[in-house]
Formats: sequence, C-alpha cells, structure tokens
Amino acid sequence: MMNTPSVNTSPQAEDKLSFREKHASQIRQWRLYAHMFRSSFSSMLGLALVLIFLFLAAFGQWLVPYPEDAAGAVHMSQRLLPPSAEHWFGTDEMGADIFSRVIIGARTSLWIGIVITGLGALIGIPLGIIAGYKGGLVRAVIMRVTELFLAVPGLALALAIVAALGANLTNCLIALAIVWWPGYVRLVEAKTLSVKEELFVESARSIGAKTPWILWHHILPNCLSPIIVKMSMDMGMAILSAAGLGFIGLGARPPSPEWGAMISIARSYMPDWWWYSFFPGAAIFLTVLGFNLLGDGLRDILDPRSRER
Repeated sequence: MMNTPSVNTSPQAEDKLSFREKHASQIRQWRLYAHMFRSSFSSMLGLALVLIFLFLAAFGQWLVPYPEDAAGAVHMSQRLLPPSAEHWFGTDEMGADIFSRVIIGARTSLWIGIVITGLGALIGIPLGIIAGYKGGLVRAVIMRVTELFLAVPGLALALAIVAALGANLTNCLIALAIVWWPGYVRLVEAKTLSVKEELFVESARSIGAKTPWILWHHILPNCLSPIIVKMSMDMGMAILSAAGLGFIGLGARPPSPEWGAMISIARSYMPDWWWYSFFPGAAIFLTVLGFNLLGDGLRDILDPRSRER
C-alpha cells in the first residue's frame, strides 16, 4: 500500500492564508477605496491639510521658537513688528510671536473640534437609531424635540446658552455641543428607517435576536458611512463656530492662543498691522478647507449614489 506524502504547513501560514481568504472581498474593496481617493486631487489636498493640522496640534509646542509667548509672555520692546526672519508672522500688541501662538493654537482648535463633534455624535446617534427603529410615539417625541432645536439658528442658541452660563471656553463647548446633536439625529434616523426593512434585519428578528443586539450588529454598522462623512465635515465647522464665538468675546479668553480670540483683538489694529489678523484667519481657513475637502472625498467613496446626482 502506497502512502501519499503529506504536506507540512505551519499553523502560522494556515492562519495567514485563512485570514486573506476570509477577508479577500474587504481587502479588494479597501484597495478600490484607496485608488479612488488617490485619484482625486481635492481629496488628497484635504488629507494633506488635515494631516498637517494634526501634526502641528500634536508637536507644535516643541517646534515653535517662542513657546512662552503662548502663555502670555510680554515683550513690549518688540510689539507689532512686521513679519521677518526672526518673527515669521510678526508680533502682536504685547510683543508675542504670532507664529508661535498660531501653531500652538492648533491644539486648542483640535480639542474644540473633537469635543463638540464627539458630544454631538454621542447624543445624536443613539437618539437617531432609537427613533428610526422604534417608530411610533418614541420617534414622534424625539423628532419633535429635534425639530424644536433645529428651528432656532444654532449660533443664536449657542450665544444665548453662553450668555446664561458665562463667557469662557468650557461653556462655549457645552453650548455648541447642545446645538450640534440634532443634525446627527435626523441623519441617523433617516438611515435607520431604510436599514431596518432590509432582509438581514428581518432575519435576525425572526430568529429571536434581541433589539440591542440588532441595533449594535446590524443597524449601527450600516449607518457608519454617513456618520463618518458628517463628522469629518463637522470638525471644520465646529472649529469655525468656536472661533466665531471667540471673535465676539464669548469663547476662549486672552492670553489663550485661540484663533478666533486672536482675530478679535487684531481687528483693532487693521489695516496698518495686517499680519496680526491675517495669519490666524489663514489658519482657520486652511483647517476648515482641509476637513471639508476630506469629507467630500470620503462621501464620494462611502456614498457612491452621491456621484450620480
């Protein structure tokens, strides 16, 4: 009797092969996504701007030449100097280096964007899923409250909340987070209404799956694409809204290196000392532009129907 030779394969090789076979379709899909994203100049520009912003927010305080100027250092002998080799963005009315303050201010802006967007999503996503899945009276109550918040202009409502709580950065974040969540409720509720009628959700319900399990494993994963797109765009808009409140004196207080507060002070020195307001404004513009372009690129990838409109 002839023995057939056996092929010896290591467990590691088998595990690696099985992983590739099991996730072959996902790997091909992500490669397609990467190719589509790289082929878009605007998407790559947005990604580059966002990465630069994140890098400066993470390491800016170690890169700037005058980090003490972000903490309120005073150099009256160097006040309102124009851009030069020593001070790339010039100096402000206290002699502080504007370049150092703008770069270190990126961390404040990143924290503002993350807190506002994160709190808005944390409140709005569960409410949207519950409203869309439960329907009936629950949906009616949640959506009426949401529409009540949407009926009032967001910035006006935030102004009222900050005026009631007090003008500082923490209250500014609380106010913007309160007015930010209704957008997520409407987005997720509409997506949940379409997903809950799909066959895989009906199948899970028919075999006795509990509602929390269905929401976590079926509804939420199918809502992630529009949520990711909205959060990427909301980061820029949250930074812009916080800068707006800082501009009118209801956000971060001096000497905090917040871009909106810097422009608020700099407007008194225009147009002769133009650099004081120009460079913080340019930082806001490039940051918001980067997040918007990145969001557009993600929308084109994650929502193919948007390209057909």
